[in-house]
Amino acid sequence: MKSELLDAGQIVNTHGVRGEVKVLPWCDSPEFLTSFLRVSLDGQEMAVERCRVQGTCVLMKLSGVDDVNAAMKLRNKIVKIHRQDVELEDGACFIADLIGLPVLSQDQQIGTIREVLQLPSNDVYVVQGDHSYMIPVVQEFVEEVNLEAGYVKVRLIEGMQTDE
Repeated sequence: MKSELLDAGQIVNTHGVRGEVKVLPWCDSPEFLTSFLRVSLDGQEMAVERCRVQGTCVLMKLSGVDDVNAAMKLRNKIVKIHRQDVELEDGACFIADLIGLPVLSQDQQIGTIREVLQLPSNDVYVVQGDHSYMIPVVQEFVEEVNLEAGYVKVRLIEGMQTDE
């Protein structure tokens, strides 16, 4: 079952004295986080009053967090976004929805997706089963991603198995 809340980053520090927090985003880009009007921390929904990018992080002012002392209490908390607040491009999906999916090669299950590495050239599926595999997420090797049916079909070549 897909979770309604998705991990989007972590509060790593405070910023200034008026309650802003510094968020290290776990998204494709820091700009992605600036479009949300609400986030969740520890299951509590909080309104985002303002948000801006600073380098690789996001400075966020949350409603009710009005001074540095209140902001300090939020350090190390995970920032979650609501799935329904995100509009994905066609063919895109959340990494959280891929983790744990069975991976098939020639209609045989070879394992499940344990991790998705986001590398500069393309993502790589880390698959664990009887063997470990690293599969580049490119059309040549990933034949089908079917979230509704719950599987990923791939074409393996020599060198993808990493535990030989």
